Order: sequence, then C-alpha cells, then structure tokens
Amino acid sequence: MNEDPVSESEERANAVDLLPQIYEELRGLAAGYLRNESAGHTLQPTALVHEACLRILKQSGVRWKNPGHLRAVSARAMRRVLADHARAKRADKRGGAGRAITLVSELLGGPIGEGPDVLSLEVALEKLAGVSERQARIVELRFYGGLTVPETAAELEVSQATVEEDWRFARAWLNRELSA
Repeated sequence: MNEDPVSESEERANAVDLLPQIYEELRGLAAGYLRNESAGHTLQPTALVHEACLRILKQSGVRWKNPGHLRAVSARAMRRVLADHARAKRADKRGGAGRAITLVSELLGGPIGEGPDVLSLEVALEKLAGVSERQARIVELRFYGGLTVPETAAELEVSQATVEEDWRFARAWLNRELSA
C-alpha cells in the first residue's frame, strides 16, 4: 500500500516539528566528536548540527516517522558533514598539510581518548559497507546518530541480538582496519 505523496510544506513542517526534539542530543553528539580539537578549530558542534539540519531540510519526499527516524537520518548527515569538512581542510588550496580532524569515541572498544581521524574512519566505513552494508549502517546509527541497540534494531527492522552481534563484529573489523 503506497502512502500519499508528501507535499514539500508537510515534509518541512514535519521535520521542523521533530528537529527541536532531538537538537540537544545531536549537539551533545557533535560536541563529543570534536572534544579534542584545538580551540581555533573551524568546525564547532553547533555548526556541525546546523549544517546537518540544513541538509535534512533540503531532502524531499520524506515523511519522518518519529524522532528516532530523524536521528537515523541525522547520523548520516553529520557523518557526511564531518567527512566533507575534513576533505576541505586537507585540500591543497586550503593548506592540505593541516591537522587531521579526529573523533573522540569508544567506537573501537577502548577508553575514551583520541579516536580515528574522520577521513580514515570514512574510508574504513566504506570498506565495511562492501563487506556488510548492514554493519556499516549500524556503526553509522550507533556512533554518529547515538541510537541505542533497541532504536537501531527498530530502524533497521532486525532483532536486537542481530544489532549487538553486528556491532561487535563491526567494531572489531574497524579496530583492525584502522590499526593497520
């Protein structure tokens, strides 16, 4: 059964209604990603969230089911903003030998500390998607989107046990890939 097409004004109103519900959570995630950056770092948590929100609002034909669905889409948008920003910082026209943007996380299973740089993680996630698209999506939802295991399972329509198993495998795979 097909849903009725979503008008642009309905879709924008839907996103505008849901974004405030998750804004502070997204900002907290962004602050966590950028925690170890220098004070003069050009990408601040608020800017990261705002850029992701702008990208979300530009999408067309989407009816956001609930805040969890919007968080899942926000995860991908923040991942893309971080990767695009890191690529731009490394571009020759902007002094390409600059400092890498790193992510602070427990992604690799260790204590919180300086994590992988954004571009290394992006390349590793793309490789992981070649092995298992679902596992790469789980990393994106859990790490970038901050979704819990139950929320991730609901978003992907799989069991929580599947998410937990794939999460363990993906973290181990990424750890090996990023340590090489």
